[in-house]
Amino acid sequence: MDLGSVFLILALTILVGLFVSRPFFERQKAIPNGKTSSLDHDRSALLAERDRVLNALKELDFDHTLGKIPEDEYPEQRANLVQKGTDVLRQLDALEDQAASDDADAQLEAAIEARRADASVNVSDKGDETTIGEAVEATYRLPDSNPDDELEVMLANRRRARQEKSAGFCHQCGGPLQKSDQFCPKCGASLS
Repeated sequence: MDLGSVFLILALTILVGLFVSRPFFERQKAIPNGKTSSLDHDRSALLAERDRVLNALKELDFDHTLGKIPEDEYPEQRANLVQKGTDVLRQLDALEDQAASDDADAQLEAAIEARRADASVNVSDKGDETTIGEAVEATYRLPDSNPDDELEVMLANRRRARQEKSAGFCHQCGGPLQKSDQFCPKCGASLS
């Protein structure tokens, strides 16, 4: 063998070794200190159990269609596997609900803290001249950064403006009236 081919084979072996060992190094980066939370561990165990029960059900049905399992034993075995699967799914749902509620509680608390911080900054900026009404208004003021909140404010202002303009309904036709109307815009009846 030539010296160049030996180096080429050695370099190729090293590259293949690095490529094969890469998942082991990435796995350690993904899980800091090699620890997973108990919630993730429980979820993983329940998902594995669910998959095991589903595979067992498929095998049982396949064996039944081939005639390997007697007719009198099949319904009982299938009912047991279905019950195990149901229990696993209920536990999995409870675990997901717990994780979601914990996450939702944390998000809600963070949003409340952000609103309180915004309100305290707005009230402290005005100094001693702040009245109680201004402090309450600043506390319940919607932040400018969220476009959905701005849209809600615009809708509330529009509804308030429409209510202020509304004067009731026509006594002839029942059409809506505004305060500035002297005649019904629908039927033309005099409103005086």
